[in-house]
Amino acid sequence: MTAEEFNTSVVPMNARLFRYAYRFLEDRDDAQDAVQEVFVKLWKMRDQMTEVINIEAFAVRITRNYCLDKIKTKHTVSLDVNEYFKDRISDMSDPQEQLVKSDTMKELGRLVQELPEPQRSVLRLRDVEGYSNEEVGEILGLTPGNVRVVLSRARKKIRESFIQLYYGTESNNRLVAEIL
Repeated sequence: MTAEEFNTSVVPMNARLFRYAYRFLEDRDDAQDAVQEVFVKLWKMRDQMTEVINIEAFAVRITRNYCLDKIKTKHTVSLDVNEYFKDRISDMSDPQEQLVKSDTMKELGRLVQELPEPQRSVLRLRDVEGYSNEEVGEILGLTPGNVRVVLSRARKKIRESFIQLYYGTESNNRLVAEIL
């Protein structure tokens, strides 16, 4: 791969890779460093990249691995979904509605963070980043069928956790129904 080909096929992914790294690392400088490291690695691998079918999926996988390694060295795991929804919440005019949405997003972020690793990554790549099942599969080394199953389980777990959080246990729901 020539420098011109690299500039046209890899460099335009800068913003997307930065957003992805930022969601893992929650620090702009660390995310920028991660993207630079990924670009250096991709540049060094440019001769082998002719064999790569989907360069973007490959770059995202390298970014993910780099971020996970960086998190392991820090011994913290932080994946914040709130940053993604911050603009949507601040556009609302009613302060009470903003507060409710903000609290809901914080709770959603906590629930996503509690998901086991394959579910968390699939959910983030598919629902937050907008990748297709095939692209998520390439990034994580899963088949598209596995991606659908893992995504379904992650969404179900989030849904059940929200119901549990806002409405309590099933026995509490029956008790409330009996009282009313």
